[in-house]
Formats: sequence, structure tokens, C-alpha cells
Amino acid sequence: MRVLFVIFPATAHVHPVVPLAWALRAAGHDVRVATHAGIAETVGAAGLTTVPVGDTEPLRHVVELSRNPDLLEELDAGLTLDTDHAGDWEDTWLRTVRSLSVFGHALDDLVAVCRAWQPDLVVWDPFCVPAAIAARLTGAAHVRCLWGQDNIAWLRARARERAGHSGPDEILARLMEPLLEPYGLDYDDELLLGQWTIDPGLAGLRLSTGLPTLPMRPLPYHGSATPPHWLDEPTTRPRVCLTLGVGGRGRQLLTRTGVSLADAVTELSALDIELVVTLDPARWPATAALPDNVRLVGYVPLDLVLPSCTAVVHHGGTGTFHAAVACRVLQLIVPMPFWEEPTNARHLRERGAGETLDPEVFSAAALREHLARLLREPRFRDGVRQLHEEYLGVPTPHDLVPELESLTRARHDHGTPTNVA
Repeated sequence: MRVLFVIFPATAHVHPVVPLAWALRAAGHDVRVATHAGIAETVGAAGLTTVPVGDTEPLRHVVELSRNPDLLEELDAGLTLDTDHAGDWEDTWLRTVRSLSVFGHALDDLVAVCRAWQPDLVVWDPFCVPAAIAARLTGAAHVRCLWGQDNIAWLRARARERAGHSGPDEILARLMEPLLEPYGLDYDDELLLGQWTIDPGLAGLRLSTGLPTLPMRPLPYHGSATPPHWLDEPTTRPRVCLTLGVGGRGRQLLTRTGVSLADAVTELSALDIELVVTLDPARWPATAALPDNVRLVGYVPLDLVLPSCTAVVHHGGTGTFHAAVACRVLQLIVPMPFWEEPTNARHLRERGAGETLDPEVFSAAALREHLARLLREPRFRDGVRQLHEEYLGVPTPHDLVPELESLTRARHDHGTPTNVA
């Protein structure tokens, strides 16, 4: 079958779907990826074919946001959802719907692509709602593929309860009506939430949404690279990775907390460890000496470096969290709220698989103390094993392929396409 992935143009959105795209290709299916041309190099590095869509200023800006550190201040915690403390969910819903509108500029291109290529199945990023509309118009089956917890479905359920009907509430109507009216479609939740949802995460982190859901193991893929030679060199001390992710607010941690990179690294280097820092070496002050047990390496894919590590220090991003679980690595999370980071930190703490440090009390000294305890106390190893067992209990992308084939066949056998070209 023909499978079209539709991906929001950011590295952190591309990487999670690559193992599923590989699995589908390995099963003999024709796979293409529709996204903005600015992220085509990242898609191509994974061995996948890009179909450019949405060459508009809003989407060009999204691509630039991943590359230009000067734009980081545009990001805030407004999309964060902690369902245990969601009293302000209406504001989060408003901000989320506004974010969903960005990919609306790609709708006409996506419809044209689907009409020309006629995919059997469209696999789409939750931020790419126009993909569901294009699938509906051309008779394709379609499924959302999450990259984090399902904030959108959870918030939509709250909004539907508040509105008292199944139609779009006032906030959602602002997004959907301009997209649907030109094509003569009426709103239903399938156009926001998919016919099914692929959830690549741990069972303990999965939100209860009532949607038909296909669990998928989040196999770590973090880009194509040649392994640096030092990864194969023997190490006599625990190797610890300090990383703040490839997108989102993680990269703001040090500036927002007022702690310099040099201070944080110098404190951590006082421990008997080898510290690998995956941050831009240009950020290291020219006047400061780099400790002997520290490597500043810029970007190295986590799936290459983490298998050699004892622990990782990070911001709570889902990609980093899952990679550490997959590699059975201890975690120290300083959660920088952007989507679900506080939830990841809480799950880690409840499973006893690592330490967390509140950004409000973050300091270089506190970071060192928490890492020292993490490395010193054997109890955390038991938690890591439990999390890894939870991870292994989730079906792999390979396991998911027959289910997607079956669901797609059933949809085409019994579904009625709308306005099929």
C-alpha cells in the first residue's frame, strides 16, 4: 500500500516516526513524507523521500525556530499539560488550537498531493490536522501518530463536555471552519483526532482518552551520524551525558535559571565521572578552562551515545526520556515545561528510576548533589529495570504494521470516501 506521513517541520517531530516508516518500507510498502522543504535534509538523512508542502512564512518560521537560538525566547510553557494540575485547561486549549492553525497553510498542497498520489493510508502528526481533511477528501484511511502525551484529545474531551455537544466549541471552530468550508465538509472529531491514534509511549504515561489507540514502542532514533571514535574507547569512570534536546524549551534551561554553562559543567566535573555535553561548544567562554573529564561535542545522536552512559541529565523531553529508558540509563530531569515534561519527571520519580530537580531551585551545586546521589544509591537501578520492562511490554513498530494493513483494508472495504477525486 501507499503510505503518506505528514509531519510538522521540526526535528523533534520527524525523529519519532522514522522507525515506523522504516518498518512499513521493510514490509514492502511505498512510503513518502509530506512536510516543509526546510526539513527535507533531516527526512532524507533517515532514508525517506520528502514531498514538499506548505511553503509559507509561518512554516518557514517553524523550521527556523529549530535552528536559530535567538528565537528561543518565543517559546513558553503555554502548551504544557499536567492533567493532575489542569485547573487552567481552557487557556491551554486556546493556545493549543492556535498552534494547530500553523499547519493549516499546507492544506491545499496536501489535498493536491493526496489527489495525485492516492495514498491508501495517511499517518499524520497531531499538529497536522489538514492531513485528516486531505485523507477524507481522497478516501484514504488515516491515523494520528503521537510524539508525546495526547494533550489534544484530552483537552478536546474537556471542551466537548463544557460545550455540551459533539460539535466544535467556539475555540475549535476558529481553526476548523476556515479549513472545512472551502471543501464543503462538516466537522467531526475524526478530522481532529484521526480514525485511530498511534501512541508511542509507556503504558503508565498514556492519557485516558477513550479513542481507538495502537500502542507502539518508542524506538530511539535521533538522526544519522558517524559514531565518534571516543565512543569505543574504554572508560574507567561512569559516563554521564548532559543534553537539553534539539527543540522546545530545554535549550532555555540555563538562561532561564541564570546558571552559566561553565558553572554547571564545572560543578558536575568535580564528580568522578566522564561528562559528555551535547551543547554548542561555541557557548563555552573563551576565558574558562575546560575540565579534563569533560567533552563538549555539539550534537551526537542520543541512540549512539546513551548505550555507553551510566546516566543522562536532561530537561524532561519525551524523546530523551524514552531513549534513556530504552538504553537502561539513569536519569536526572530538570523539567522545563513545554508539553509534558513535568509528567515525565513525575513518572520517573514514582518508578524510582531517577532524580528530579525543580527549575525554581536549580543551581550548579544542586545539580551536582542530585547527580552524585543518583550515581551513588543502588535503589535507582531497580527503578530503571522496571521502566525498561514496561518499555519492552509495548509492541514494536514492526508489530504494528500488520494491524495498520488490516485496519486500512477494512476501512477501504467498508468506508465511503467523501468527494473522492
